[in-house]
Amino acid sequence: MTEAPWWSLSTAHTVLEATATAAFALSGVIEGARKRLDAVGVSVVAMLAAFGGGTLRDVLLDRRPFFWVQHAGYAWGVLALVVAAMLFMRARHLHPTERAMQWPDALGLGLFAASGTQIALAAQMPSLVAVLMGVMTAVFGGVLRDIVCNQIPATFSDHRPYAVCAFAGGWVVVAANAAGVGDTTALLAGAAAAMGLRLLALALDWRLPAWRTDD
Repeated sequence: MTEAPWWSLSTAHTVLEATATAAFALSGVIEGARKRLDAVGVSVVAMLAAFGGGTLRDVLLDRRPFFWVQHAGYAWGVLALVVAAMLFMRARHLHPTERAMQWPDALGLGLFAASGTQIALAAQMPSLVAVLMGVMTAVFGGVLRDIVCNQIPATFSDHRPYAVCAFAGGWVVVAANAAGVGDTTALLAGAAAAMGLRLLALALDWRLPAWRTDD
């Protein structure tokens, strides 16, 4: 059996990107519900959160077709998730909170950071560029989600490490690849590192220095 070209996702990539897509879509549903958007608005926000980062990565890497176009099931899955989540929240009379959004957001951050870095490495990108591609994959969907919801992206204003966690997770993937471990192990290690750092930042309230001006 011939080896697939680099742009064909391995089974590990497919599983990770599908899980990350679902996680970010769920964060978009929760944020859209918090902003009291209608069903179309919630769906658009979920789609932007789920596909925005990966699409930017594919554009910069000149990777065609885009990952969600190549795997059209992702789009159907996100739509199904949006409908199911909205029906569930309405039936249970759940009130979405910012805290509820943080868990799926942290999961998507870790998985997309690792997957984006690995894809860029497979495309023969330098290590730093590959890690930055992972950061863009992990962060840009959330940026679009927040912009559409008319707020400063939490990535830039929350002060708790976010993109920094994705950056660290990307370097774990690079180091694991350099050490010669399997691709799946490298992916899981990078995803766990990024997600774990983000959850620790939330639990321990780690803060990055904020810009201050003297009154």
